[in-house]
This record gives sequence, structure tokens and C-alpha cells, in this order.
Amino acid sequence: MNLALQVLQRLAAHRSAPGGFVSGAELAGEFGVTRSAVWKAVGRLRAMGTAVEAVTNRGYRLALPTTPLDGETVRALLPPALQAALREGECAGEVDSTNARLLARPAPPPGQFDFLTAEYQTAGRGRRGRSWLAPPGGAVCLSWSWSFEALSPSMGALSLAIGVSALRALRAVGIDGVQLKWPNDLVTSEGKLGGILIEMRTESGGPVHVVIGIGVNVALPADLQATLAQMGTAAADLAGLAAPAPAPARADLTAALIREGIGAVREFAASGFAPFLDEYQAADALRDRPVRLQGSGPVDDGVARGVDADGALRVERQGQVHRIIAGEVSVRTAST
Repeated sequence: MNLALQVLQRLAAHRSAPGGFVSGAELAGEFGVTRSAVWKAVGRLRAMGTAVEAVTNRGYRLALPTTPLDGETVRALLPPALQAALREGECAGEVDSTNARLLARPAPPPGQFDFLTAEYQTAGRGRRGRSWLAPPGGAVCLSWSWSFEALSPSMGALSLAIGVSALRALRAVGIDGVQLKWPNDLVTSEGKLGGILIEMRTESGGPVHVVIGIGVNVALPADLQATLAQMGTAAADLAGLAAPAPAPARADLTAALIREGIGAVREFAASGFAPFLDEYQAADALRDRPVRLQGSGPVDDGVARGVDADGALRVERQGQVHRIIAGEVSVRTAST
């Protein structure tokens, strides 16, 4: 882990202490570097989007509370059966993309899995090749890999099942009020909280190597939220949802996402999307709302009528219900 992210971990661990400041001299001594190197590391953190305060004679402090994230803690929080099924689990500092890293590895054996988190992704991706922006310390960027015996006809609904598992994980750490926006977003009344990206590699007639990525905003600086708004995305974070209580510890959230996610892929492999349908319908952010569609579907707009047993979005237009299996969906306002 590079010095900037080592400093982040140290500041995160100290953020709840009185004052929350750590002196440059203390950081330099701990990491065996000069105070100038610490100053440069703090500058790199700021360049990556993390808000760090600096006060003369007091030192440095994270502007927003966060909690450290390390692999040992996450692994210890998993149930014993999942610890036994874990082939490799790591909380990395900086990588290109957690999904890309896991997809490049050999697939895990049946019944086993890998997980990888990153504080910062230089090529973090969302759906359809979009960038995923997350500052170090301000989010959970998690991927895990799994092997299915074969490519299921219902595989298109996997992202919806994973969405349900993410809601279960959020509730387990005390977060309610989150909905699901077809096909892969976690949303609140304030904006987008997170997203899901599923990628796979398969060979004819053989097992399917699936990598499931989830990004969840924990505490976003105001300037990043403004940048996202300019890009057309209103963002929400767990700090806002949990207030006035603190946001859940990132290790607790990561372990919950893994626990519920692995449970979901096992259930999906056995029974498809059916066990998740009712929970998805209850959390559907689009249901009975006018929507606009972009993609190769049969209609450009209509009223969303939930999802069917295969995970397709049902859109009603002029009394006829159409199945949408791919594309982009947005809520249509009265002016559009």
C-alpha cells in the first residue's frame, strides 16, 4: 500500500479520537519518512478526492469521519462457513479495477469465492463503461467472484437478486430507506447510493466465472457531490442516511455485503430469481412511475409496472405491457 493510503488508514483510525488530528511528525515517525513526504502524501489523497484538514501545530484530520478497512478484519467478521469457503480475500489500496483484477484470475472452484476491495480505483467502472468515482475512505468498492456450473437462462436477473442481497446487508448494519432502480442501482430519495456491475467469462458448455462488483457511497465530500451533480447524477451516502448516528463501519458493511451476496448466488443457482421477486417488488423505485427508456426496447417511454419472474422490466404504453430486458431507464418528469 502506498504512503498516501497508509496515511489514510492512520487518519481513519484516529478520526474518532478527541480532536481527531495526527501530527505530521507522528506520521513521519510511524512510516519512517520525512514530514515533506507526509505532506506530499496528503496532497495525493486530496487529489484523489479525500478531504483532509490541516491545522498548524495540530496536524492532519479527515474532514469526514470514516473507518479503516483491512482484509483481516473483514475475514474475521464472516461466518465460519464462509471463512472456510473463502479462497482469497484482500482489502487493497490502489488498483485499476476490482472487477478486472478478479476476472483476470482463474475462476474459484465450485463453492468457493474470492473477494477484493480497493480504497481507490484508477479505472473504476460502472455499467456501460461509465466511470465510478469514489474517494479513498469515502466508499466501499467491493468485488467477489463465483463459479456457476453452467450459463442459466435466467442469468440476466442476477443483478436484481444481488440488489436484494445488498438491501439485506444494509438493513443488517442499520440502514433502511434504500430502494432498487432497475436494473442495477441502489437509490434513496436523495439520489444514487450505489451500483452493481456483473461481468462474466464462460466457455462453451463449461462453468461460468462471474465477478460481482458493488460500490456503495459511505461519506462523499461536498465538492465530489457537486461534480457528480454536474455529470447528471444526484448522489446519496450512508453518512446522510444514518445521521445523526455515525455511518456503519466499512468493515461491517463489507462483511455483510459478502455474507448476503454469497447467500444470494447460492440461492440463485438453486432456484433462479423466484425467491427474490417479492423483495424486489417491495423495493422497486420505478413501479407505477412514468419512465423514459434508452436502448433497443420496443418502446421509448411508458409507465413502469414492476418486473416479471425473469427479471425483465414491465412497461405499459397505451394499454399494452412490454418486456424490457436491457437498456437505460430514467423517471420521466412532467416537463419531459
